[in-house]
Amino acid sequence: MTISTLKDLYVDQLQDIYSADKQSLDATKKLHDKATSSELKSALEAGVKGISQGMEQVKGLIQGHKADPTGEHCKGMEGIVKEVHAHAVNADIADKDVMDASIIAQYQRMTHYGIAGYGTALAFAKRLGLDGDASTLQTCLDNTYDGDRHMTEIATGEVNKEAAA
Repeated sequence: MTISTLKDLYVDQLQDIYSADKQSLDATKKLHDKATSSELKSALEAGVKGISQGMEQVKGLIQGHKADPTGEHCKGMEGIVKEVHAHAVNADIADKDVMDASIIAQYQRMTHYGIAGYGTALAFAKRLGLDGDASTLQTCLDNTYDGDRHMTEIATGEVNKEAAA
C-alpha cells in the first residue's frame, strides 16, 4: 500500500499494531508456561486475554477502514519476540525466581512497544477526527498501561525480592 496521507499512515500503523499483538500473544503464552510465581502466571493469563481483546478491537478498526488486518508484518515486535525467546523462553536460567524476573522484563519490553503503537495511533485518530477510533484506542492504551503497571507491582513486590535472595 502506498502511503500518501495521514489516514493511510494511520491504517498502516493499525495493521502494524495488529501484527505486533499477534506476535506478542504467542510469546506471552510461552512466557506463561515458563513462569513459576502464581501471581505472575495469573498476570500473564490476564495479558493473554487483554492482548486478544486488543487484537479484536484493532481488527474492527482496520476493517472499518476497508483494509486487511494482516496487511503488515511488524518487524519491530519480531525482534522483541526474538529477545523474549533468547532471554526467557529458551534461556538457561537455573533459579526459578531469576527466571520470573526475566519473564517480567521481557513482557514489559513487549508492553512498552504496544504502548508506543497505541499512543501513536491514538494521536493520529484524534488529528483525523476519528472520535470512535480514538475512544477504542484510548481503551486499548489504558489497558496496556494497566498491565504494565501490574507487572511492575509483581516485580517490585515479590519477584525481584525473591530473585535477589
